[in-house]
Amino acid sequence: MPKMKSVKGAVKRFKVKKNGTIKRGSAFRSHILTKMSQKRKRNLRGPKTVHSTNVAGILSTLCKA
Repeated sequence: MPKMKSVKGAVKRFKVKKNGTIKRGSAFRSHILTKMSQKRKRNLRGPKTVHSTNVAGILSTLCKA
């Protein structure tokens, strides 16, 4: 039986933390930021966690489930 291969796009986007939650980056932060308010850009900073309904699917793409 061959090894399971993880989805490389998912490996680059998600990290599994020690407590089992998954860390992700925010979308809408790459370009055309001049029309966006400072408050909205500030709230998009920093890592976010993946919602619990999506965790199982992401773990399967990372071959961690």
